[in-house]
Amino acid sequence: MSPGSVNLPPFPTAYRTSGLLLHVTSLPSPYGIGDVGPAAIAWIDRLAQAGQSWWQMLPLGPTGYGNSPYQSLSAFAGNGLLISPDWLIEDELLRASDCQPRVFPQNTVEYSAVIPFKYGLIERAWANFKSGARAELRPAYEQFRNDQAHWLEDYAVFRALKFRFGGTYYLEWPTELVQRQPAALDRVRRELKDQIDKICFVQFLLFRQGERLKEYAHGKGISLIGDLPFFVSPDSSDVWAHPELFLLDKQQRPRVVAGVPPDYFSAQGQLWGNPIYDWNALQQMDYRWSISRLRALLAHVDVIRLDHFRAFAAAWHVPAGAPTAQSGKWVAGPGADFFHAVQRELGALPFIAEDLGMITPDVHALRDQFHLPGMRVLQFAFDGKSDNPYLPRNYDRNTVAYTGTHDNSTTRGWFDELPDDQRQNLWNYLKLPGVESGDAAPALINLAWSSIAAVSMTPLQDLLNLGREARMNVPGHADGNWSWRCTQDMLSDRAFEWLRDLTKNSNRSGSPRALNTRKILEAVSRN
Repeated sequence: MSPGSVNLPPFPTAYRTSGLLLHVTSLPSPYGIGDVGPAAIAWIDRLAQAGQSWWQMLPLGPTGYGNSPYQSLSAFAGNGLLISPDWLIEDELLRASDCQPRVFPQNTVEYSAVIPFKYGLIERAWANFKSGARAELRPAYEQFRNDQAHWLEDYAVFRALKFRFGGTYYLEWPTELVQRQPAALDRVRRELKDQIDKICFVQFLLFRQGERLKEYAHGKGISLIGDLPFFVSPDSSDVWAHPELFLLDKQQRPRVVAGVPPDYFSAQGQLWGNPIYDWNALQQMDYRWSISRLRALLAHVDVIRLDHFRAFAAAWHVPAGAPTAQSGKWVAGPGADFFHAVQRELGALPFIAEDLGMITPDVHALRDQFHLPGMRVLQFAFDGKSDNPYLPRNYDRNTVAYTGTHDNSTTRGWFDELPDDQRQNLWNYLKLPGVESGDAAPALINLAWSSIAAVSMTPLQDLLNLGREARMNVPGHADGNWSWRCTQDMLSDRAFEWLRDLTKNSNRSGSPRALNTRKILEAVSRN
């Protein structure tokens, strides 16, 4: 778009907004896991009533190892566990009697029970669809397959083969399938046709329900923030279908893997194990695969948080097989060339840069070159250094301020473990004689909302003033994450009334939907 095509003032200086961070899986639901149906609708209503403008969620892809949304089986597909059984009943693909749930824990996702239950419902819906239920949806299903064929068919074959081989890593499959020999793939498509068709059907349902949710959110003045992992899982349809886009050896095993050096979260660094992109190959195809990935997520959300933004400047490459991330080195990423390509294709850069961790000047320069808002997390602010960038007095307007993120403990849990000197630093900054454990979360929310940051965000756990038991993820720990859920009883009117009053008093009640989120962010990128 031309510079004069949108006549709007820059979003950071003209609009002050706020929102809540909560993953879809954490919503209350009788089916053991949150979904995009009635519980999400009720959540949007609560956000709107509390004067909020944003709902931020975690990645929406199908999870693999450890149920982590950051280790998705596809960079394009959605997580079938997020399909709403209630909306399948409404669509007459299931009967209410099909969906009588077993007794699930209310405050946690028990994946070992939820997965077979939800997949069983999907099997019934698919059987009913094949038998002629809702035949009028058949053309839309076929159109969806045609429109999404550039990723969907490979993903469906990949998932069908994962089922056939008991979920094993694709490099352990027969060689002709690892190498995608045409004759072998043709045979698989014939033998597993029904399974492949069903997997495509699951994505059709999820995209259909996701569109409905997004439309409802917009009608309520709520914009959606998604999350895009920088890397893809080594055991994903992306690596299997496009090995030429990654730094792999002749056996398609990663030559180097992703991680980060020692930091706040881990003394040995974090060894993520993801394959690393061959940016030369991606550049030669004008970053078409990467831009298609962005488009796929923007079908569901309005703005994307670019996880691990620093890797666009430089990523930590660790030799494959290394026991820790300490032996890695920084290697340059695609830099500004990538964002220029995205700008040409999308016309705007609807992104938030996750610029946390070990950030070097080149990362800040890249972020600022494209006027992307960065992130500031208050839990990192109180080390006693006056130039700490996470202190609100050091913010600039083009910032999204958080009390904490999904990778932090809840603010109450954080405060309980905070060293005495940092507690004193917090008290001094707040100009209070002391802060008790139960006061910390409201205090940080107040700080975020009163700051000059364009957007202020807090996890629901902090609004509800929950302790460490409500933590979503502990970085560097493979097990026990991603399972926290809120219950209906937790969503008290009192907490949301407090948030509504704070938001009004902080002059953050303006909805970006009233002015078109994409155009506002486009204006930001030009100023």
